Amino acid sequence: MRLLFLGSGEFGLPTAKMLYAQHELVGVVSQPDKPAGRKRVLTSTPIAAWALEVGVALLRTENVNTPEFIQQVADVKADASVVIAFGQKLSEPFIEALGELTVNLHASLLPKYRGAAPINWAVIENEHKAGVSVIGLAQKMDAGPVYAEDSLVVDKTETAGELHDRLSLLGPGVVGKVLDDLAGGTLNPREQDHDKATKAPKLSKADGTVDFNQACEKVRARIHGLTPWPGCRVNWQCKATGETRTLTLGRVASVPDLSCLIGLESVEKAPAPGTVVQDHQVVTADGLVRLIDVQAPGTKMMPIADFARGHKLGEGDTLTMIYPDS
Repeated sequence: MRLLFLGSGEFGLPTAKMLYAQHELVGVVSQPDKPAGRKRVLTSTPIAAWALEVGVALLRTENVNTPEFIQQVADVKADASVVIAFGQKLSEPFIEALGELTVNLHASLLPKYRGAAPINWAVIENEHKAGVSVIGLAQKMDAGPVYAEDSLVVDKTETAGELHDRLSLLGPGVVGKVLDDLAGGTLNPREQDHDKATKAPKLSKADGTVDFNQACEKVRARIHGLTPWPGCRVNWQCKATGETRTLTLGRVASVPDLSCLIGLESVEKAPAPGTVVQDHQVVTADGLVRLIDVQAPGTKMMPIADFARGHKLGEGDTLTMIYPDS
């Protein structure tokens, strides 16, 4: 089968590699190079870099919907196309040029978490299960018919970045099945229950913080859901120095019980939420979160034991939410 692949982000790499190995991958469409890093060096997308490495024909454009580019894609004469984390809205004329069937791999169990950040929101909302769906393209975001799906159990210790990597490995299996069904004439799409749709809007830097006046499980889930992007930053007021700095939290463990605090006479006498207590634990509304990985500005993310050796993070310090205008 002659296939065209449209993608930009790393999420699509496992599936792109499967298509290259098992089908005739006649072309890859990706976003143009963009400045990246502190030095703003022009950098290819992960998909474009891979296509160049293996020698697959690579097409790059800022707008796939121009008549000239639509004709260029039509000339490839693909039988079908796969879209994963591409980054541009596709017009109906462009979709028509992509072959008999065009499917998209979306990182959620639809109709839940339609939008740009489904993995982040699945972790933030403390979902027990997450997955991927292969869907037909529709002009309404992520609303097309579902051709196949697969799922896995979310581990409470993992971040959105780690879940991203695990979910990406489900892609080859479900996309491969849909292509086999297409070849065999056995496609069996199901319509989504649009009344049960939920949204997963894009996150910004301003979203990257947490309120310790919430339950410990909710605090843990939000911190993990924001890691590594956009990151979870808090104001850290150091009792020893009196200084306030920014601290990025990477991984924590929830402790849904305040009784472990030595000398605590009653829950009512617990320190205020956001207070750092023994063993680098932080008080929440109903328990604690234990800091595991943290990062100060200008440093790398590191285990809390390593961080504490070089920084005065200790009992009596406070961690507070960063507000957008602060």
